[in-house]
This record gives sequence, structure tokens and C-alpha cells, in this order.
Amino acid sequence: MDMEIKDRFVSLWSKYFGGAELPLVFYYTDDEGCAEKASAPVGHRCIIGALSKVRRGKPLCFDAETAGCGGARRYCGFSDVIDKNFTFFLSYGIPGQVEGERYKRTPELVQKFLDQSTVFKAPGRFIVFKRWEAINEYDEPEGVIFYAPPDVISGLFTLANFDREDANGVIAPFAAGCGTIVQFPYLEKNAERPRAVLGSFDVSARPFVGKNDLSMAFPMRRFLQLVDLMEESFLITPSWDKVRKRI
Repeated sequence: MDMEIKDRFVSLWSKYFGGAELPLVFYYTDDEGCAEKASAPVGHRCIIGALSKVRRGKPLCFDAETAGCGGARRYCGFSDVIDKNFTFFLSYGIPGQVEGERYKRTPELVQKFLDQSTVFKAPGRFIVFKRWEAINEYDEPEGVIFYAPPDVISGLFTLANFDREDANGVIAPFAAGCGTIVQFPYLEKNAERPRAVLGSFDVSARPFVGKNDLSMAFPMRRFLQLVDLMEESFLITPSWDKVRKRI
């Protein structure tokens, strides 16, 4: 990555978003030495929880074995296998066998949801997550992930719509927490008009993020476009200055 762009964003972020947390980036690689490999989980582990270390500044990489759960493997592109009872798991369960999450009303609705879902194959053995300041010149980020409270999210949301004539610069798809920070922004990256992805509404993943945090993830191409627009946007107005002072 161009280090001038990296430093320029840090400067702009500090100027317009004060002390808000810097974002994470993710990318795929076959290089096992790209970052410390996450340890293999003992039982189930939510990858969102594991990313708390990355948010504190420690780069980590994951593969199919260390992603932590079947959902993370699917939404990070490492597997397209779904448990045979998944439709019951996401709905009302099977008494004595599967506890249902009740996120969809019936197994039939879950199946229709799956039939409409798009999956992708990870282009590398590992997915790497780094906090923004840890990026080096050899990294090629695919996406940028912000975890932030409503005031910061409002700024990112408004910026994501700044150069669009429609009202849909941001989507909020129903998905697992890892789906909204990896799968959907990754699938958006080659769109003619890539959108940002608002997320972290997944009830199962909520305990692993701050109670006032949501996520906003951008395909890297779209993110760089918006960085170039920051200093002609609403961020330079008194309206934003009132919000910025609360951040």
C-alpha cells in the first residue's frame, strides 16, 4: 500500500473524527509469515471476539482451521459447507438435538435465504486483519472495517452517500457479524458502484463488540474514493463540527 495514502488518512481522520478508533483492514494471502497466526480454537470461537486483539493493535491471520466456527469459514470464503441441521439451528431448532437461535421464523425461510445467498472462494490460504497504522507497503487491503459509536457511524454513513444521486450508498444486510465485515464488502469490491456495509447487528456476535459500537465496512476501492472527498464534504461544515466535538 502507498504509505503516503496511509499517512494522509490518519491525518484526515484525526482532523475530522478526533480520537475515534482507527479502522482495521483485511486482505488475503498465501504468505504464512504475513502476521501472527491465530491459535486454533478449543471448541467454538467467534472470530469477532478474536478481532478484539487486532483492534488493540496486534495483527492476526486466520485460515480454515483457525477461523473458529463454520460461519466464519463460510463468510471468510474458506468453505461452502453448511451443517445439515443449519436451517433448524437458525430457526426454531430440533427438540433434544439442536437449540434454535430463532433468527428466522421457519427452516423453510432459512433455506430460501440460503438459496439467495452469494458465496465466494477465498483467494488465499489466509485472511489477515491489521489495524490501520500496522499496514506496510507490501500489504494490499481488500476492505476497511470501522467499529464505532453512532456519532462516528453517522459521519461514515453520510460520507458514503456524498457523491451518489441515490439513497443507497450503504446497505445493512441480514448476516452474521463476520459476514458484514468480510463477505459483503468483499463481494461489493468489483461492483460498478460499490457500497459500504453497515453491520454488527448479529445478536450472537453483539457480546464481542462494545455495547455502543456498530461496524461500517468499505471495499478498499470505495474507501479510497471517499478519502479523496473528505475535505470537500460536510466534514468541513459547522454542522459536523458540533458532532465532532462529542467524539
